[in-house]
Amino acid sequence: MSLNFLAIIPARHASTRFPAKPLVRIQGKTMIARVWEQASKAFEQVLVATDHPEIEREVLGQGGQVAMTPTDCPSGTDRCALALDLWEARHPGRPVDVVVNLQGDEPFVHPESLRALRALFDEPETQIGTLAIALSDPADLSNPNRIKLTRASDGHALYFSRSPIPFLRGVPIERWPSEHPYLRHMGIYAYRAQTLRALTRLPQSPLERAESLEQLRWLENGYRVRVAMTPHDSPGIDSPEDLHSALEWLGRQA
Repeated sequence: MSLNFLAIIPARHASTRFPAKPLVRIQGKTMIARVWEQASKAFEQVLVATDHPEIEREVLGQGGQVAMTPTDCPSGTDRCALALDLWEARHPGRPVDVVVNLQGDEPFVHPESLRALRALFDEPETQIGTLAIALSDPADLSNPNRIKLTRASDGHALYFSRSPIPFLRGVPIERWPSEHPYLRHMGIYAYRAQTLRALTRLPQSPLERAESLEQLRWLENGYRVRVAMTPHDSPGIDSPEDLHSALEWLGRQA
């Protein structure tokens, strides 16, 4: 029996660095419409979880589906869990098996990346899945906003960090990218539905507070995160400066 996937796109209106970000237009389309389109290429069921009526109107106008969630959700994971409950209440008798958490600021995510994430759940033991890409820009090593990760030989994550990991002892840092295959995390997740609900009940952990990375809470509590590699980069947009860089990136893809 095939798994029932639901892709949820958390999309907040308020943002300190980029207010109303989901509604910004990128070559004639709003950001949230672009994320919706990309998600729909990999998943039959896509839901936008938002806290604002303007985003709701935009998504409904594009023929999409929306779950209205509180403004004060602690995280995108919590927003996804609330949206999952709302979705299942609308669709009784067909529970969701796997939830995909695709942030509303990922308008260029490649459908093949999402399919690679989906394929992780062909393995029944997969609890949580995420994506990584080979780190190609040496500047990303020292950039705390570019999350690095290491993984075990079986594909499960060992650790995520804002610092370069691993540390190459005795090697000048400028040579690190050529001496070791560093990985950059792409912040897209998928979870078994029961795992997602369990994650929202976990208290903040010491490692999470230290690095401000929610996924470290999961590792500290014994959850395993399977990592799929993708060759497709897709710049997220967290600020107006990121939007400018993303448009330049988009121009280079043409």
